[in-house]
Amino acid sequence: MIHQFTAENISTIGKVLGATPKPLGKDVFRIEVKNEEENRKLALEIHLGLDVNGEEMNMVSVYAYNTFLQLHNCTAFVASDMLQQVTFFGKSGEKTSGLIVEKAAGCSLYANVDESLLTGDFTQLPEDMMMCGIALSLTESMDDDFSF
Repeated sequence: MIHQFTAENISTIGKVLGATPKPLGKDVFRIEVKNEEENRKLALEIHLGLDVNGEEMNMVSVYAYNTFLQLHNCTAFVASDMLQQVTFFGKSGEKTSGLIVEKAAGCSLYANVDESLLTGDFTQLPEDMMMCGIALSLTESMDDDFSF
């Protein structure tokens, strides 16, 4: 199910990631994900309604060991209990970016992926690109009004 960002549905993200969202101020939430078994952890911060040059946008940041990732203009996410991950989406024109955060404290980023890769036959893609097409194919369930 595709979700739009609201302060109320941040708890859905925390539930899938197995952590409790903590408010850090007005419309900023932090979720700390730990995987004791593999000695991994990351922190996810979600900023709702940031004022950037007079326009509101959402931003998702991931802090992990030797890694910092940030997805701007993020307005939708898919929280999957089955996959134990949350996929955050950003789109600009024919390009989609996706930031995937796993309950096991893993993280993947796919940036500026052309729409044709997401709607075509994944089996025809080079091996290194297949995973991207599969991971971001969730955008196909979004209607034509999915824009940022």
